[in-house]
Amino acid sequence: MKYVVFLGDGMADYNQEFLGGKTPLMLANKPNIDGLLAFSEMGLCQTVPNGMKPGSDVANLSVFGYDVLSSYTGRSPLEAASIGIDLKDTDVTARANLVTLSTQEDYENKIMVDYSAGEISTLEAKVLIDYLAQNLNTETIKLYSGISYRHCLVKDNGVVEGNLTPPHDITGKCVNGHLPLENSMYLDLQKRSYELLKDHPINVERIKNGKNPANSLWFWGEGTKPCLENFYQRFGLKGGVISAVDLLKGIAILAGMQVIEVQGATGNYDTNFSGKAQACINALKNGLDYVYIHMEAPDECGHHGDSKNKIYSIEQIDEKVVGPVLNYLKTCGEDYRVLIMPDHPTPLNLKTHVSDPVPFVMYKSDVRFNGTEGSYTEENALKTGIMVQSGIELMQKFIKR
Repeated sequence: MKYVVFLGDGMADYNQEFLGGKTPLMLANKPNIDGLLAFSEMGLCQTVPNGMKPGSDVANLSVFGYDVLSSYTGRSPLEAASIGIDLKDTDVTARANLVTLSTQEDYENKIMVDYSAGEISTLEAKVLIDYLAQNLNTETIKLYSGISYRHCLVKDNGVVEGNLTPPHDITGKCVNGHLPLENSMYLDLQKRSYELLKDHPINVERIKNGKNPANSLWFWGEGTKPCLENFYQRFGLKGGVISAVDLLKGIAILAGMQVIEVQGATGNYDTNFSGKAQACINALKNGLDYVYIHMEAPDECGHHGDSKNKIYSIEQIDEKVVGPVLNYLKTCGEDYRVLIMPDHPTPLNLKTHVSDPVPFVMYKSDVRFNGTEGSYTEENALKTGIMVQSGIELMQKFIKR
């Protein structure tokens, strides 16, 4: 039996007036996904438990089938695992975004212009993070470079301060009221990073070329060393993860799953969709039972309020990922199951995550469901009346023989 999860991060949305009262899933042309509905189960799943923030960390752990109430210790430790940081039990980590802030003199009055500093390249970002590390690192505080705008801070014998705001939640807003606690280590480092970065040659060149400068660090997603149960021991499946995002790679590493790298995978709508499909097919041919294909593009477009490219991303997922993988599975000589869903909605009008239930499609070649007509949308999933209360329950439905 082969299992494939197609995870379109942030793919679900709200009915938008500027889209004629429709969602991107309603407007996207997705014949491969829609073609499964007559033989599949469609419904809604509550991936984010009540009281927890709807981050991709919580939501993806849930879709993997883990109890996030007991296993989740923060986002940044998962990303730290991907970067290769060997955390101690006493370490506290924080996600360190390179962001673009406006140029008001007082830090408290600045605007969050861009939470990703214009999707800064990994090469540029490494130069900036290494420069900041030379000036900000101490015996107990260390910066580590990651991918694009996503980096990590580790504090030895640290204390979780809490109340750190994700920068993508305040795009276009004044940072006042969303800053770390006054006199905190995080606020001091953010302010010092701005002074170090504002005139850095890389940022001077980026501004000259019409790009957003990476002129400040922004800390969020605190956490401590997690302990995830081994995926194979939990489910009896040899699993792998395909993603451009450190977070998902970190989950894979901590769960003892294979991290499958794809050249040209960017985490945005210019990613190598076809490469992800081929990597999945190769992994299944080479002995993996379960592959989790994570595609960040719809989420990034949602954060930017970019409806055109969110629709485009969904169509690319259908054409270049779902289609080729389904074609392989149909001829592989084994029974197979596929699950298609987002982790959480990222509504275009809000530009951030929400914890609403997400629509899923579950197909099993060895089981015939009484399927539905129409297309895969939030509205049609609601109409089925099927509501799965957690990712654990959904995973059990997916793999149960």
